[in-house]
Amino acid sequence: WCFLLSSILTFVMGVSGVFVLRVLKFIFCREREEDEYWERRPIQEPKDENPVVPASDIYAEAKNWAGELISGQTRAGKILVFCVFILSVVSLLVYFRDASAEGVEHCIPYHENTSQQVDLAFNVGFMIYFLIRFVAANDKLHFMFEIGSFVDYFTIPPMFVSIFLDRTWIGLRFLRVLRLMSIPDILQYLNVLKLSTSIRLTQLIAMFISVWLAAAGIVHLLENSGDPPDFDNGQSLTYWDCVYFLMVTMSTVGYGDISCITTLGRAFQVLFLTVGLALFASAIPEIIELLGNRTKYGGSFKNERVRHIVVCGHITYESVTYFLKDFLHPDREKVEEMVVFLHRAEPDLEFEGLLKRRHTQIKYFQGSLMNPGDLERTKIREADACLLLANKYCQDPDAEDAANIMRVISIKNYAHDLRVIIQLMQYHNKAYLMNIPSWSLSNGDDVICLAELKLGFIAQSCLAPGFTTLMANLFAMRSGETSPDMEAWQRDYLQGTGCEMYTEILSPSFVGMTFNQASVLCFTKLKLLLLAIETKSDIAKETKIMINPRGVKIVANTVGFFIANDAEEVRRANAFCKACHEDIKDCNQIRKCKCKNFVSGLLAHSVIKSQQMATGIAGKPMNGVTQNGTKAKSPTPTSTKPANVPPPPCAPYCPKPGQMKIEKKTGRIVNDLVDIDFEQTIMKYDSTGMFHWTPARAIEECIIDKKEAAMTVLNGHVVVCLFADVDSPLIGLRNLVMPLRASNFHFHEIKHVVIVGEVDYIRREWKTLQNLPKISILAGCPRNREDLRAVNVNLCDMCIIVSAKVPLTSDDSSLADKEAILATLNIKAMTFDDTFGALAKNPAPSDSRSPLGNTIVLQRRGTVFGACMPMITELVNDSNVQFIDPDDDDDDPDTELYLTQPFACGTAFAVSVLDSLMSTTYFNPNALTLIRSLITGGATQELEQILAEGAGLRGGYSTPKTLNNRDRCRVGQVPIFDGPMAKLGESGTYSELFVACLKNFGVLCIGLYRFRDTSSCFNASSKRYVITNPPGTFKLLPTDQVFVLMQFGRKKDWPHGKEIPEYKDEP
Repeated sequence: WCFLLSSILTFVMGVSGVFVLRVLKFIFCREREEDEYWERRPIQEPKDENPVVPASDIYAEAKNWAGELISGQTRAGKILVFCVFILSVVSLLVYFRDASAEGVEHCIPYHENTSQQVDLAFNVGFMIYFLIRFVAANDKLHFMFEIGSFVDYFTIPPMFVSIFLDRTWIGLRFLRVLRLMSIPDILQYLNVLKLSTSIRLTQLIAMFISVWLAAAGIVHLLENSGDPPDFDNGQSLTYWDCVYFLMVTMSTVGYGDISCITTLGRAFQVLFLTVGLALFASAIPEIIELLGNRTKYGGSFKNERVRHIVVCGHITYESVTYFLKDFLHPDREKVEEMVVFLHRAEPDLEFEGLLKRRHTQIKYFQGSLMNPGDLERTKIREADACLLLANKYCQDPDAEDAANIMRVISIKNYAHDLRVIIQLMQYHNKAYLMNIPSWSLSNGDDVICLAELKLGFIAQSCLAPGFTTLMANLFAMRSGETSPDMEAWQRDYLQGTGCEMYTEILSPSFVGMTFNQASVLCFTKLKLLLLAIETKSDIAKETKIMINPRGVKIVANTVGFFIANDAEEVRRANAFCKACHEDIKDCNQIRKCKCKNFVSGLLAHSVIKSQQMATGIAGKPMNGVTQNGTKAKSPTPTSTKPANVPPPPCAPYCPKPGQMKIEKKTGRIVNDLVDIDFEQTIMKYDSTGMFHWTPARAIEECIIDKKEAAMTVLNGHVVVCLFADVDSPLIGLRNLVMPLRASNFHFHEIKHVVIVGEVDYIRREWKTLQNLPKISILAGCPRNREDLRAVNVNLCDMCIIVSAKVPLTSDDSSLADKEAILATLNIKAMTFDDTFGALAKNPAPSDSRSPLGNTIVLQRRGTVFGACMPMITELVNDSNVQFIDPDDDDDDPDTELYLTQPFACGTAFAVSVLDSLMSTTYFNPNALTLIRSLITGGATQELEQILAEGAGLRGGYSTPKTLNNRDRCRVGQVPIFDGPMAKLGESGTYSELFVACLKNFGVLCIGLYRFRDTSSCFNASSKRYVITNPPGTFKLLPTDQVFVLMQFGRKKDWPHGKEIPEYKDEP
C-alpha cells in the first residue's frame, strides 16, 4: 500500500499545486495590471550595461528552450528524444527480467539489487524529462492528466519508496510499456516517418502492443498478489504466461490452460474483454490492410553494379518492352548498365512477369520524379543518365510535354550535372528546355522530338521513296535473321534490317586519305559502310559531323560513323593497318596488330603509307567504269576560282508546266515557282543559310479552290492529305515542309506542296509556314475524290496521309487510324485517265486561265491506277498496318511492324519506330545529331534558337558563310538504267556501283529500292521494297533505284546528270 500511496500522493500534490498557482495568477497577475506595469516602467539609459531581465522573460525563454528540446527541433533536442526512447526500452527490458521471476515483492537491500540500481538511474532521467515537459507545457493542468504523466506518477515515486523500505515491488512498472505509444511521434521528430500510411501503421502497431503488454502486466500483478486484504489466494504466473493468456483471450480462442482465479483478476478480465476484443477486431484488419497496401516496389536501389540509368515518364509494359528490346540487344557490346524504372503506379501482372524474367538487368521502383526522396531512392545522382519516355498516344500532347519538362526541371534541380534524354511530342515545346539553366547539350542532354523526326522522315520519303524504312532499319537494333522458306524479297529485306549505325575511331592508316578514298577502302576491304566523320574546329574547338563530305581529309583520331551488322565488325576500322592487313582477303581476320603504326596516329610513316594507299585507290578504276563510261584516267587537279569573285547569275531555262500564274492585282503573268531574278535576290535564304526563304505571305494568297486547282495540271508535286479538326493539336507542319526547302536544293528543284484539309486548322499553323515558298492549300476533304483529282494526285511525286486527330480514350485503339486507312484505300481504288498528252499551245483566255499556272504544253502521262502511286501513310497503331494493303494477306496481325510488307516497301510509317532512338542516343550521343541533320535538311542549334522566339524563319542576306552552308549532303534516289551506271544494271554488283559512284561522282550509295516482283508479266506488282546496305557481291537489276547521299547539285557529281541543266557558276 505504501507504494500505491506514494504515487497517488504525488499525483494529488501535483494537481493541487498547479491549481493553486492558477488561482494565484488569476488573482494577482491579471493581464491588465501587467500591461500597466510595462507602461509605467521607466526607460533604461543606454549606459546600463547589465539590464534587469523581467522574470516573465526568463520563464518564456525557459519554456521555449524546453519546447525545442522535447520537439526535436535542435540537435540537442533530437539527442534528448532519442535517449529517452532508449531509456524507456531498456527499462522495459529490466521489467521483463524482473517479472519473469517468481513473486512480485522481495525483501532485498538496495545495495544488493542490481536491477533496482539500474532502474533508479533510469527513473532519474525520466524525472528530469518530466520536468522539462512540464515547463514546456502550455496548459499545466492538462499536462498533469496525460498518459505519459500517469506513467511517471506510478513508476518513479515507488522506486524511491523501495529504497527507503529496503523492499522491491514490481508494482506498476509495466505501465512503462505505454511509452511505446509515443514511438510514432518520436520517429516523426527524427524525420524518419514521412508518409501518412507509415505513420498510421506505426500508431496502430504501437497502440496494439502497448495495450496488450500493459494488460498482461496488470493480470500478472493481480494474479500473483491475490485479493486484498489478505493477499493469500494468488497463483504463480510468469509475465509471459500472462502475455500468452491475453492473446488467446483477445483472439476468442480460449484454450482454458490458463485462467484467472482471483476476484480482481476476473473483474479485470471482464473489463478487458470489452476493450480488447474491440481493439483486436478494429486494429488487426487495418494493420493488415496497411501492410497489404505497402508497395513491394519501395525501398532504395542498391548500386551493386558500377553503372545504371533511370528510365521514367510513360512506363507501361509495351513501352518498356520496346525500349529493352533495343537497349539490351545482343548486337550491342556487353551492356553493363542496370536499368532502373521509376513510376507512380505499380506494374501490372504482365509487367511483373517481365521484371521477373529480367530481374538481373532491370529494377522497378514506385515513386515520383517530383519527389526528391524518390530520386534519392533511385540513386539518380550516381546514374549515367535519366531517360524520359513520352506517351505517344496521349490526348493532349502539349500537356504531356509540359509534364515531362517539369520532370526535367525536378531532375536538374536535384542533380544538375546528370545527363537527361527526353522525348517530346511537339516541336515548339523544345524551346522551354532552353529555359532550364542546367540544360546543356555539351553535357550530353538531348531531346528527341517525335513530331520533328516523324515528319522529317516522311519528308525525305518525298525525295527518296522508302527512305523512312531504310533509316529506321539503321538506328533500330534488329537481328536480321532469315530462313530458307522465305521469299527472295523477304530475305533481301531482312538481311538489311540487321544493319545498325555505330561509331569508331579510324586507325592511323586512314590519316591523309580523303573521305571518298576512306569510304571505298572500308566498303571493299573491311565490309563497312562509312557514312560520315566527326571533325573538330581548330579555332572554336567544336565538333561537327560531316556526311559524305567533299574533299575532306582524314586526320588522326577521327571518329567515323559506320553501318554494320554489329559492334564487333566496326572494330576493324580501328584495327586496320596498311602494313599488316593489305594482303588479307578475309575481313574477319583483321585484328589489332602490334606494329609501330599504332604507336601514334601522328607518326610520319603512317601518313606516308596512308597517302600512298590513297593514291592507289584513286588510280585503280573499278571495272573500268567512269562518268562517261570510258576507261578511267588519272585524276587531274581541279581549277579553283578566286574567293572574292561573286558567282554569275544562273543561266535561264524554260519553266516547267504549272509554274506560271497570274498576279491577282495587275493580271500580269508571273512565274510563281521560279523567280526569274532569283539569283540576284538579296534575301533568298533564311538567316542561317540552311533553308529557302520568302517574305511572309497571308494564308489567303495560298488558298485555292477546286476550280483553280483543276485548271492547272500540277506535276511532280507533293500532296499532303491532312485529317484535322479545328481544335486538333498542332503537329508542326513546318517539320514536314522545311526539309523540302533545304538550301542544298536549287530553287527550281523544290517540289510544290499542296495541302488538302481543314483551312482553319492550317491557319493555326500558318505562322510557321508563311516564310516557306511553294505552298498551296485546298480547302477540302482528303477522302473526297473530286478534291484529290483537282490537285492531280495521280501526277504527284508523293502523297502523304497524316492525321492530327487524337483518338478518344473510350475508343478502340485499333480505330485510331480509321480515317488514314480509309483515305489510303480510297486513293488506291481510284483510276485515272492517262490521255493527258499535248494540249493546246495557244494561251487560253485570261478568264479561264488558272491563277496557279499557264496552259500546259506537254505533260507526262498520269498513273492509271491509284495503287501504283507513290504514297506513305502515317499510323498511330502499329497493328493497323495490315489494313493498308488488303490485297496482300501475307502478314499476320501479330507481326512486328518492321516485318510487314507495307513497312518494307516504305508505304507505312508509325511513330513507334522512333522509340529505338532513345537507346541509340544514349550509347552514341552523336548519332541523333547525324540523323537530325540528315532528316531535317540541316536544322542547326542556331536555327532552333531563332524558332524558339516564335516569330518563324528570318530572312538573311547572302554572305559567303551562308552560301557555303548550301554545300552539304542530301538524300536522293537515282535509277540505274537512266545514267552512266546503266551498264552495271545488266550484270554488275553493288560493290562496283558503290565504288564507281563514289569515285567519279562523289555519291555515296546506302541501299537499293527494288521491285518486289521482278518478272516481266503483265500483272506484275509495281511495289518496291527496301534493301539496306546490301553486300558487295549483291547482283544489280536494271530496274533498281539507288538510295544515295549526294552533294549540292553539281552536274559532275550527279550520276544521271542529263536531268540537271548546265550551270555556268558551277565548275
